[in-house]
Amino acid sequence: MNEKVDVLIVGSGASGAAVAWSLADTKMRILCLEQGEWMKQSDYPSNRRDWEARTYDDFAISPNRRARPTDYPINDDNSPIKVVNFNGVGGSTIMYTGHYPRLHPSDFRVRSLDGVADDWPVDYAMLEPFFAENDRMTGVSGLAGDPSYPPKQSPMPPLPLGKSGARFGRAMNTLGWHWWPSDTAMATTEYDGRAPCINLGHCTPACTQGAKASTDITYWPHAIRAGVELRTRCRVREIVTDDNDMATGVIYYDADGVEQFQAAEMVIMACNGVGTPRLLLNSASARFPDGLANSSGLVGRNLMFHPYAQVFGYVEEPLDSNQGPPLCLWSKEFYETDSSRDFVRGYSFQFGRGLGPVTEAIFSAADGRLPWGKNHHAVYRKLVGRRIGMSAICEDLPEAHNRVTLDPVLKDGNGIPAPRIDYTLSENSLRMMDHGIARAKEILAAAGATNVGVQSPILNGGWHLLGTARMGTDPERSVVNEWGRSHDVKNLFIVDGSIWVTAGGVNPTSTIQALALYIADQIKQRLGTLFD
Repeated sequence: MNEKVDVLIVGSGASGAAVAWSLADTKMRILCLEQGEWMKQSDYPSNRRDWEARTYDDFAISPNRRARPTDYPINDDNSPIKVVNFNGVGGSTIMYTGHYPRLHPSDFRVRSLDGVADDWPVDYAMLEPFFAENDRMTGVSGLAGDPSYPPKQSPMPPLPLGKSGARFGRAMNTLGWHWWPSDTAMATTEYDGRAPCINLGHCTPACTQGAKASTDITYWPHAIRAGVELRTRCRVREIVTDDNDMATGVIYYDADGVEQFQAAEMVIMACNGVGTPRLLLNSASARFPDGLANSSGLVGRNLMFHPYAQVFGYVEEPLDSNQGPPLCLWSKEFYETDSSRDFVRGYSFQFGRGLGPVTEAIFSAADGRLPWGKNHHAVYRKLVGRRIGMSAICEDLPEAHNRVTLDPVLKDGNGIPAPRIDYTLSENSLRMMDHGIARAKEILAAAGATNVGVQSPILNGGWHLLGTARMGTDPERSVVNEWGRSHDVKNLFIVDGSIWVTAGGVNPTSTIQALALYIADQIKQRLGTLFD
């Protein structure tokens, strides 16, 4: 029999780690259940010469291809964008690129500014102290003064631009368009026991050096020292409630497949925008026939991905290729709504380095750019180490038909229904991607690149899983309130990307973690009346 805890967190990734650390100073008994395992940096692909091959195998970004025992399958056949996630201590921060922008102030006021979607019940100013706190805990590198943001500081200096970044910077200057060194979750100096980046270039799938700030090496050591318990290989099946519509705990399967019950005074969901609705829908009962916390009918709806339009080309001289973090600068030139364009909202450009030699060969052969036969090696020599490119990361507006449901057939290794994804690209997103592709081609031309290629949307580009349990003040139009508490179940909280109202046009991890810290702070301030 597992002893009852005060706080039970499901998921140890970006948001679960942050909320666990923040709540630890309450001295409540806090337990986090993680279906994956602790990761060993010595096992990461970049320790071996076959590091690129392993990105198609046990470190593939797709859980369906990776298929570890700790993964769950996802039916994303009905989506042009495939889900990317990772299960283990640290969650998908093990796999992410460490590109670390914040949402912009306008992203919280989309309805007011542009007449679409909805405004958030929180804003940038409310989250700003939590952004700063998260930057300190994560160890963010960046350069102050970016005119596209309110003033902010980073704990460490920015990553070097390298040859690729410098070339892009000169091209953007020629065009007169905004660019700035990226904020990254990469240590550029020694920081909190972590060594600085040494440009191994294998940030995705995982950082052997420990320079990339995955939460298993940032938040979790501090949280565990403060008394939080982290229990691995615990796959949660459902949240249990009583006759008073309060969560009493969860049922999970341990590493041996044995069903367990863990009682708790409070349950916090931190399973991402696919895992959280999956678990809520699988927690249906007589009192909650449509899934837990789903009186609004919005659990699983309004899934937002961020469609990526990738454009790349090749230059004459060798560049950095994959030697260094993949993303080194950004542009917000086209981020805000412009009435002269045929879409609302906007996108960021992420500028990247090239590919590893094996990946370059595979991609170029698949594209028909690299022929077989006597010219194979001569053409390859003009490709490898010479690729530069960028992605337009496009804002995805919430649409109710884009959703996560439970698959009626597909199940995980413990027999729990797998999530099914139904998603289509909106006309607004398609027009936005077209605009981004056209501007990217102008940038590449200014950078002296030729032999241009396009992938739009990136097929395995579902890194950002947002919006499926949105926050709001109206229980009929949202799943959780303005501080993350379920409208229906007063001791159930959600802190991951599923609570997002709109998606913005930037990578979400920084804002996900700031929101988790904000919700933890609200919980601490309201402890005396938390379930009223």
